[in-house]
Amino acid sequence: MNSNNSYGEEGQPKKESLDSIFNQTLKNVQGLLKGRSIPGKVLLTRRLDPLNESSLQERSPSYQRSFSHNDAGTSDDMDKSWEAGVTNTSNSGSNRTVNKLRSSTSNIENAAKEVQKSVMGARATDSARVMKFTRELSGQMVILERLRELAWSGVPPYMRPDVWRLLLGYAPPNSDRREGVLRRKRLEYLDCVAQFYDIPDTERSDDEINMLRQIAVDCPRTVPDVAFFQQAQVQKSLERILYTWAIRHPASGYVQGINDLVTPFLVVFLSEYLEGSLDSWSISDISSENISNMEADCYWCLSKLLEGMQDHYTFAQPGIQRLVFKLKELVRRIDEPVSRHMEGQGLGFLQFAFRWFNCLLVREIPFHLVTRLWDTYLAEGDALPAFLVYIFASFLLTWSDNIRKLDFQELVMFLQHLPTHNWTYQELEMVLSRAYMWHSMFNSSPSHLAS
Repeated sequence: MNSNNSYGEEGQPKKESLDSIFNQTLKNVQGLLKGRSIPGKVLLTRRLDPLNESSLQERSPSYQRSFSHNDAGTSDDMDKSWEAGVTNTSNSGSNRTVNKLRSSTSNIENAAKEVQKSVMGARATDSARVMKFTRELSGQMVILERLRELAWSGVPPYMRPDVWRLLLGYAPPNSDRREGVLRRKRLEYLDCVAQFYDIPDTERSDDEINMLRQIAVDCPRTVPDVAFFQQAQVQKSLERILYTWAIRHPASGYVQGINDLVTPFLVVFLSEYLEGSLDSWSISDISSENISNMEADCYWCLSKLLEGMQDHYTFAQPGIQRLVFKLKELVRRIDEPVSRHMEGQGLGFLQFAFRWFNCLLVREIPFHLVTRLWDTYLAEGDALPAFLVYIFASFLLTWSDNIRKLDFQELVMFLQHLPTHNWTYQELEMVLSRAYMWHSMFNSSPSHLAS
């Protein structure tokens, strides 16, 4: 019997080698790209026919998603591409495995190009997926683990408000308690606004006055390329949410960048009251009661999100610095030429990645893609900070070839203004697919990332 075979004569698995784990990971990602499911994490399905999304978004904003008629793909070609990536790994050592890992990135990219947009928006609006979401949400008790598995691959836009409230633990999974809890939390937010925001400056400390002024300066700068956020009432809502949150969280207070984190919540929860495209929205069309409900939902969901990353926004932001170091180590392991080139040019990861962790990529990708990305963020739950490292490594190495050709000044300019303005769901899904693969490879083996 071949000594490299990982199974005994009676079909019992022996101890898994690094090679076999690597092969299985590649096959899993192949399955992801072909529309099969990865147990416990990503559930993607292939759409063979264009869908009429309007029927699925009766009360949701238009995210300008376009559908391709080439979804049949070329799965045979993709199989060949992947077979080339996994051939003869059973006889290689750990060094050979690392080399295969480096080449796997280009294999994934080539496979995606051959499929021609077969991975689009995580299939968030496939009829089968919509039925699964409906089934999960219609029960008396929502099973959050199953909901996370579904949401990781994207949530239908009109279901996002309910799903996000559940994933963050703001709304209880028990449907009998949900309405009462939301009513109570919304009233609590109004009490906080009355107590802390709707007061004269004479009743504020100097630090509170300065913080409110900084928030007032930052609100008009928030998502400046989206006209909706330039509406005075929208900026006033943003100011109330941020100031109230900062007063209630004195350990960090307000930190620039938190204003960006409110925007996905604001858009998602407003979609319950406004129809059509985000460009056509006017917050003045909403009653004051519904504006208050939206603000309360944003406030509590922001609070829940930041509970798991409090040290990202405390003094010196040690949590972000720790994750930036892990990102540097991961990139070194995955793409050593890029790591070596950036180090040779004297470019530190803090110089560009700090903003990524501070704003969770809200400033780096087109805003219409942000809510899809945040579906995956929220589905990760408490594991989000660790998974961000893999998402951002995948994001950075999208431009691996470009980075190796740039000097220091060009690198700084390039990484501050990444060419994502024409991105579609396809590019975002590729980033998430690579992140999932690398997470599977390295997260349970942290010694591989040690210097």
